[in-house]
Amino acid sequence: MDAGLRALVVALLGASLCGCASLGYYAHLARGQMELLSKREPIEKIVEDPQRDAELRRRLALVLDARRFAVAKLGLPDNASYTLYADLGRPYVVWNVFATPEFSLQPIESCFPLTGCLAYRGHYRKELAQEQVEKMKAKGYDVDIGGVPAYSTLGWFDDPVLSTMMRWSDAVLVGTVFHELGHQRLYVKNDTTFNESYASFIEQQGLLEYFTGGQVDPAESETQRAHEAQFVALVIDARRKLADLYSLPLSPEAMRTQKAGIFAQLKLDYARMRDAEWNGSRDYEGWFARDLNNASLLPVGLYDEWVPAFRTLFEECGNDWARFHAAAKALGESGAQARQERLAELQAAPK
Repeated sequence: MDAGLRALVVALLGASLCGCASLGYYAHLARGQMELLSKREPIEKIVEDPQRDAELRRRLALVLDARRFAVAKLGLPDNASYTLYADLGRPYVVWNVFATPEFSLQPIESCFPLTGCLAYRGHYRKELAQEQVEKMKAKGYDVDIGGVPAYSTLGWFDDPVLSTMMRWSDAVLVGTVFHELGHQRLYVKNDTTFNESYASFIEQQGLLEYFTGGQVDPAESETQRAHEAQFVALVIDARRKLADLYSLPLSPEAMRTQKAGIFAQLKLDYARMRDAEWNGSRDYEGWFARDLNNASLLPVGLYDEWVPAFRTLFEECGNDWARFHAAAKALGESGAQARQERLAELQAAPK
């Protein structure tokens, strides 16, 4: 067991003894991480091996090129993360469970010694995530479960490229490497929205700059990004409507009726956009096919809410990555209220 893993296990066990969560859950996290680490192999060896799948070799070579670009141009960490590959043999690396009260968009948080409080709880086994879903539903919460193809250990370990990431396009694969390295560059405890928005901006801006080298097809990614931006705007608008609704002094019955109407309208607006503006593209069909609730909307807001603010900050820093990272770090070190106020100011700045 390497030093990082020993430290992780000690921290997890110590937290469980302090009553932060059950020993069984922390043991599950440790086992899942150990299994992932045990499957790593150097990407360079795979790329150089003519016996390995040709398409896998091509895409992993692209990852190495993007990894070098991330260090040289984006100011992201220079370590062994994403120079390794792990085939997990399953569709997702973890399953995250989100939950909110019935009439609130505030997530039910899970708190941990290393990462602080998160707006979700992750499980390496889907059946365990489903067990948590049922428990939270029994308490009356809105609950949603989602598979996660990649995550960052924030520099504790050399994170590998995962087989769960390989079903994406080249652009999304490269963007995810930038995103996860962003988490290693800066992470603020107890502020999931800040962390995800910061990493999402790095992903988006990094891809724009990477396109100039011709390594990935910009047209493919621009279409995906345009659809994603419209999807996000649609969901955030629904979140605003729900937040306004939940502030009203209504009876539970009236609140439920109006809540259902907002979700029904969200699906209608998506169908209209899909058919009229996307030429029938069904990129988000699976997401809208579910029974949507408050918890379903959480990941969208978490990943994107402050992206425009970080874009403004980047411009204020003269599009200089070193200055941007320093400014983001200073923002992350400010108090929660000051940070929120500054982000709101950046968000509202004229474009």
